[in-house]
Amino acid sequence: MNIEERIQLAETRIFKAVFPNTTNHYDTLFGGTAMHMMDEVAFITATRFTRKTMVTVSSDRIDFKQPIPAGTIIELIGKIQHVGNTSLKVLVEIYVEEMYSFEREKAITGTFTFVAIDKDKKPVKVLD
Repeated sequence: MNIEERIQLAETRIFKAVFPNTTNHYDTLFGGTAMHMMDEVAFITATRFTRKTMVTVSSDRIDFKQPIPAGTIIELIGKIQHVGNTSLKVLVEIYVEEMYSFEREKAITGTFTFVAIDKDKKPVKVLD
């Protein structure tokens, strides 16, 4: 399998409902909860691409473009953005959908960097 096929197969999509227990005092998705979900999707994407032990080393930038209200559906999409020697970058986008209409908008974008490690926690090549 070539690298383009691996990138395509690693794309990860997860849907979640935004319930009140995940919101802040403005009744919108708490930023820390969004970042937690984004890191999880990024981790799954990185692991699906490498099939190796991956650890987050940075969240390079997270842009909150619009609030995500309670009572909506979100889709998190993780895509491999860059492949290095021992690291890779994963772009994660969160789209918000109204529950009872077809409206959909991108709400949050972030980039996460992961490193592949061995059993001794030493960096290893992402691709063999």
